[in-house]
Amino acid sequence: MTATAIGVTSASLVIAKRTVLKFIRSPQLIVVSTVQGAMFLLIFRYVFGGAISVGGMRYVDFLVPGYVATGILFSGASASAGVAEDLELGFVDRLRSLPINRAAILIGRSLADTGLLAWSTAFTIAVGFAVGFRLHGAVGKAVLAYLLLVAFGFAFEWVFVLIGLMAGSAQAAQGLSLMVFPFTFVSSAFVPVRSMPGWLQPVANNQPLTQMVNAVRTLTQGAQAEAFLGHGAGYWVARSLLWSAGLILVFGALAVARFRKG
Repeated sequence: MTATAIGVTSASLVIAKRTVLKFIRSPQLIVVSTVQGAMFLLIFRYVFGGAISVGGMRYVDFLVPGYVATGILFSGASASAGVAEDLELGFVDRLRSLPINRAAILIGRSLADTGLLAWSTAFTIAVGFAVGFRLHGAVGKAVLAYLLLVAFGFAFEWVFVLIGLMAGSAQAAQGLSLMVFPFTFVSSAFVPVRSMPGWLQPVANNQPLTQMVNAVRTLTQGAQAEAFLGHGAGYWVARSLLWSAGLILVFGALAVARFRKG
């Protein structure tokens, strides 16, 4: 490993640790992120669930993988506000004065936010089991589904980091992050894509959230979900990993370029 790589890794971990300590010292950040996900899951389960039929699966088993996957976006919104706040308060300026690779600043922030996302996702999954969700596949595949969610969350962190860098303020970053949320509804998360208008189905079928939702659904629901979706788990996992890599490459490069210009 080169000296540069070592420097980036070390600096990224130090910055990630600093951000995690900030979360711990501001427990409301963790509480809001945790409770928000559980609250909306309960609403979808008990308020809307009775009105939605997916056919071939219990709705709670259909809903929870979809909600947990799209919950990544709700957690990511706080990341964009955090990046914008660090810029406003001058913390980033102090880091820029240090002899470290500037990309490490963004990597560290993304790692810390992914850690918070991993925690809130685990809590939401626990709530899902409490409201009736059940596995219909191997436990090992369910663990893989969770790791896939964390990886996908890290990929989407770069979208929110870029929003935070461009927003100008924490309030603006929070507002701009809401522009990503419509993608959660134009996906297979809450209703089958085939129930949507014909012109909308190609959009829903070929966007990253649908790939991730279907991957998690097939990993946790087994043959039942594979028959429902028309492909095996390997197909959806491969597509979701390709989307994750693409998001990191595109939005990571844009975020680093924007940060270096600043």
